[in-house]
Amino acid sequence: MSTEPNTGGISMLNLDSTVLVVVDVQGKLATLMHEHESLFHNIVTMVKGAKLLNVPILWLEQIPEKLGGTVPELANELSGFSPVRKSSFSACGEPSFISALEHTGCRQVLLTGIEAHICVYQTAMDLLAGGYEVEVLVDGVSSRTLQNKEVALDKMSAQGADLTTVEMALFELMKSAEAEKFREIAMLIK
Repeated sequence: MSTEPNTGGISMLNLDSTVLVVVDVQGKLATLMHEHESLFHNIVTMVKGAKLLNVPILWLEQIPEKLGGTVPELANELSGFSPVRKSSFSACGEPSFISALEHTGCRQVLLTGIEAHICVYQTAMDLLAGGYEVEVLVDGVSSRTLQNKEVALDKMSAQGADLTTVEMALFELMKSAEAEKFREIAMLIK
């Protein structure tokens, strides 16, 4: 990966260039996140929407043998996908993640997961340094404290990541109420 920052600006998300990256929503730690029930609901909604829109999904787990597996409600939605195991905080420290990301051909990365100020933040920074466009789902990331989440969002935004929400991202990907999956996506949001 290049170490040059992405200075080309963020364009709107497009179906043919966006990948969803789900970071480490695992075990007991996941249940300690600020507003975790809402967080889980939003991530599951985003995954369902990504599947409807055929957006590639990369699923990460941080040392699952220690932290446990992905929370059941999300793991159920990700059946058919295989998690990428990692030990580095940044997903970009795991060669199999980089390989999977490059295989998608996508240059726009939509990030969701935990913890916002550690794994999500470090992944975002490395992706930006690698020339990717990064959008962070503010309602799809969290930390154990609200302060850590807010500082992480501020830092990511200041470094060039764009901030979005699950609903905004899904509608941005569709572009129009005439989109083939519009009704199904609209039902997910309601």
